[in-house]
Amino acid sequence: MAETDKVPLDNMRKESRSVPGVADHPPFPGCLRDTHDRRSTMPSLAGKTALVTGSSRGIGAYTAKLLAADGANVVVNYREKAPRARKVVQGIEEAGGHAVAVGADLTDPEAVRAMMRAAVDTFGGLDVLVLNASGGMEPHVGTDYAMRLNRDAQLDTLLAGAELMSEGGRVVFVTSHQAHFIREVGTIPEYERVARSKRAGEDALIEQIPVLSAKGISFVTVSGDVIEGTVTAMLLNWAQKGALEARSKEIGESYSVAEFAQEVTAMATADVETGHVELVGGADDFLEQISAS
Repeated sequence: MAETDKVPLDNMRKESRSVPGVADHPPFPGCLRDTHDRRSTMPSLAGKTALVTGSSRGIGAYTAKLLAADGANVVVNYREKAPRARKVVQGIEEAGGHAVAVGADLTDPEAVRAMMRAAVDTFGGLDVLVLNASGGMEPHVGTDYAMRLNRDAQLDTLLAGAELMSEGGRVVFVTSHQAHFIREVGTIPEYERVARSKRAGEDALIEQIPVLSAKGISFVTVSGDVIEGTVTAMLLNWAQKGALEARSKEIGESYSVAEFAQEVTAMATADVETGHVELVGGADDFLEQISAS
């Protein structure tokens, strides 16, 4: 069962910045170079409801706050960290927004559907679904957990949300370059299983685009490089000491959690075609390796 907990931080939203030199990705239509122009024409999220999975901390928490600042009613999803989720909700409400914290393990189909119903019961509908939660590198999880969470649960959450979303809705899938390009460009051994499970999840979601389109729901992917301050980055550095520092040197200045969340938020309403893939920071070397192969 999903656990709902609404509690009446400071919503520290950083200034948006355009993506410097986002490269075109020929296999995917609609990839644009600059998010700044699209933001200038974004419709308001006032009166809309957005659900962000895995939003008690990190990118998800910042994304929830930014969506609320744009006028959305926000469902803050957490698996175990209820106090953190309540703090996110508190920050949103203190800034004048509306939010509710709902606990649900995404690998539990019943809990996922209860969470979706809670969104509709609380705010009257569901318009934006941000699939941010992922995992598989945590200690003491089974070898099949990455695939269950990053592929099976993502697809199930999409299907559960799409049942309740109305025409004009949007699904935003959050991934990493290391996962998005894993079929063409390798990654460190410690991350490969997770990367392949996330790519499998992305593929499964993309297969649903025709079904979503028939309902008037669009689907976009936001892919970023290793983001400093995220759990994944910390686990990668733990698995292979110095991996984060080495990657930062390769790509130059990396995006912060807050900056990447701004790009995720922008894609919730950006004027792009369904199936669009937004490559945020550090993608050039991946594309160069693909072109050279």
